[in-house]
This record gives sequence, structure tokens and C-alpha cells, in this order.
Amino acid sequence: QPVEHEAQIRLMEHLRNHRGERSMLVLRPADAEETVAAWKMALEEHRPVALVLSRQNIKNLPSLGRSRREEAMQAEKGAYVVVDSAKPAVVMVASGSEVSTLVEGAELLAKEGVNVRIVSVPSEGLFRDQPKSYQESVLPQGIVRYGMTSGLPVTLQGLVGENGMIHGLDHFGYSAPYKVLDEKFGYNGQTVCSEVLALLGK
Repeated sequence: QPVEHEAQIRLMEHLRNHRGERSMLVLRPADAEETVAAWKMALEEHRPVALVLSRQNIKNLPSLGRSRREEAMQAEKGAYVVVDSAKPAVVMVASGSEVSTLVEGAELLAKEGVNVRIVSVPSEGLFRDQPKSYQESVLPQGIVRYGMTSGLPVTLQGLVGENGMIHGLDHFGYSAPYKVLDEKFGYNGQTVCSEVLALLGK
């Protein structure tokens, strides 16, 4: 699974066809319910669609109050809030299995008194096609951002910005069970907690 492949596929969302539409739709769902939403979108889409799925077992994300299935359908907007708090000190951004890792980190950060917002971004292209008002409601200005990706950090750069931090991979070639690799490369809640605290100067 060379990490550069996802970055190359995601670049295709920034290439437009003769009708001015993004040339394709790239979706990386975060859990089973988002995968249902992504499959629905793929069946209804007239453009080519890439579904970037994970092999490991992933727990469904927590629900904000309604059913998780209904909330996951917000994936049709490209990005949406999956965990929130009244006054978040940081907005954490990811797609795919890394969203669950952010949830683990958020639980540890809560014990440190740090409120967070977590945003799942299955498709940056779809998100950028939403009204600015929606984009700013999901990623508000003036709040520091933290991103996590198991691919190249550049895939989140446009969402996290220069003042934030991205935990990503700029190499590949290691072979081991995914839990071993996650631990070796810091894809766990403790890493999220530690890096966010450092980002906030705590």
C-alpha cells in the first residue's frame, strides 16, 4: 500500500472536466456507516469514484444524538463534525480509520481538560464545493487545527493550514501486523493527546 497512491488519487479531485466539475470523487469513509453513505454516493454519481477503504476492524464513531446512520449521511457534504464541545480548543481533522484514533485521543484530552472538535473529511473536493458558510461552520477560523493521516501529510495541508500540525507518513516499506505498525508510527490515542497538548503549549 504505497502511501503516495492515495495522494495521487486525491489530486484528481482538483482536476476539472469540460463541464467545470471535479473530474472524479474520492471517498475515504471513517466507519461502517460512512461506508454505507459512500456506497450510496458512488451509485448515484456520474463521475468516476474512488473508494479508499481500510482493511482493519474499525469501531463505528460515536453519535452526537441522532442515529449514527443518519449522521454519517452528512458525508455527502464532504466533511462534517463527528465529535464536538461547547468551546473547542482544537479542531482535529482526519479521514478513514484515523478518525477513530482521534476519538481515542479526544477521550484522553478530555481528562486533561481540553475540549475538542473532530471533523471527518471523506472528500475534500466535495467539502470545498459547499458554501463558504458551511465550510466555516465545520472548520471555524481562529481555532488551531490538528490533522492525522496514514498517508502523506500534504493530503491534509489545505484543511489544517500552516499554523496547525499534521501527523502523517512520508515513507513506506515496513511490513508487520497493523497494530504493530500503528504503535511504531504513533497512530494511537496517546500520540494524539501528546501532540495536541504540545501544539496548545500545555
